[in-house]
Amino acid sequence: MATATLSESPIRDGSIHAQSEAREGLEAGTIVEQRPLSACAEIDQWLRRFDDIYREAAGNAERIPWAHRRPCPSLINWLNAEGPALVRPGARAAVVGCGLGLDACALLDRGYEVTAIDACPAAIEWARILHPEHAECFHQADVIDLPSRLRHRFDLVVEVHTIQSLPPSSRAKLVAGMSELLSHRGVLVACCRGRQAGEQSGEDSGPPWGLEADELVEIMGGAGLEPVRAVDDFEDDNQPPVRRLRGAFTRAF
Repeated sequence: MATATLSESPIRDGSIHAQSEAREGLEAGTIVEQRPLSACAEIDQWLRRFDDIYREAAGNAERIPWAHRRPCPSLINWLNAEGPALVRPGARAAVVGCGLGLDACALLDRGYEVTAIDACPAAIEWARILHPEHAECFHQADVIDLPSRLRHRFDLVVEVHTIQSLPPSSRAKLVAGMSELLSHRGVLVACCRGRQAGEQSGEDSGPPWGLEADELVEIMGGAGLEPVRAVDDFEDDNQPPVRRLRGAFTRAF
């Protein structure tokens, strides 16, 4: 792993905003695939790879294939249409796999009390540099091995492109950790890459590893969660369009 810190390679002004909207559909893929890592590798090996990518980008967000120039549109649409009715602004929200922090800042702007976590130390360091006014919101933590202070305390948990970024064999552990963040009546909203029935879905088909809507419901059910309503399954406005899933889940009582 690289030893240089981001502070030794200052971030270029506006670099997070300089990316083409065409990158919205890329997500984890291009740079990761330049140095293949078996999908059977342990989760911590994947996390080290992602951390290396952040560090090797040296402050240039254009070199991070899953870092986009705006908060996740699927999340923003949900917050506009449904979010406040389920979880009022002012409530505690956790963002899992927060990356460079744009989704977390979108929640902060709407009045939520946000804790944003990522297992990659370099991502957290970079997010704090990009958003110094919110630096205290960003924390390095692994959702699969949560510290006790984060468990069962959030009214809203946001997952954007985290489930899809690790092999399917990791999904149960990831979602179990996300469920552990939820308060008794909390809501988990998941935004991820969709997959049509019959599309390749094996361990070596990603990243990203898309899901069918039924698969998303099933893995959430394994963590004791059920959908608030039917999962949204749609194509986004990228060119070419990318299939997306979005669902809100609560504890099954």
